[in-house]
Amino acid sequence: MRVHLVHCHPLSESLNAHLAGHIAQLLIERGHEVDRLDLYAHGFSPAMSAEERRAYYGAPMTPPDVEPLQERLAAADHLVLVFPTWWFSLPAMLKGWFDRVWAPGFAYDHGTPIRPRLTQLKSVTVVTTLGSPWWVDKLVMRQPVKKVLKTALIGACAPQARFRMLALHEAETVDTKRLTTFEGKIAGMLNALD
Repeated sequence: MRVHLVHCHPLSESLNAHLAGHIAQLLIERGHEVDRLDLYAHGFSPAMSAEERRAYYGAPMTPPDVEPLQERLAAADHLVLVFPTWWFSLPAMLKGWFDRVWAPGFAYDHGTPIRPRLTQLKSVTVVTTLGSPWWVDKLVMRQPVKKVLKTALIGACAPQARFRMLALHEAETVDTKRLTTFEGKIAGMLNALD
């Protein structure tokens, strides 16, 4: 299977970078082809231009820096996202990747309802870290990142894709035992890709 692993964290020594590396290793050991994209290392520009926005409801326009990223996503059977949840939202860099790469004419077509175009994706797996305790994310905030990804983005553009998400809460104080347990959960979740 072809897996597009998108990682988003500005620090190469971060817990998220470790998790992305761990996931890539697990996937390769299972015989998957992994196309790893580190948005920061790639130098991705998350800001949408005025020209891109004007094209949203007109003739599709793909900037030269976005086209190869769309080709990489289009070639994937599975998408894996690894990122921190900041302020109960996606990091700006990852939000910009969705804004610019998941554009109309590529990820979906306008309509009521939106017509999905990422029909080749079989699954989307999300691994995120949060500083907050689980109960704040789930009971107080009601999992806003999961709702946006599962319903608004994946649900609209790739509704056939199986969605899975794991969150490591209180990640700033994670110890080796808890990290090992979390990595075991990741391994179990990745077994379902086949």
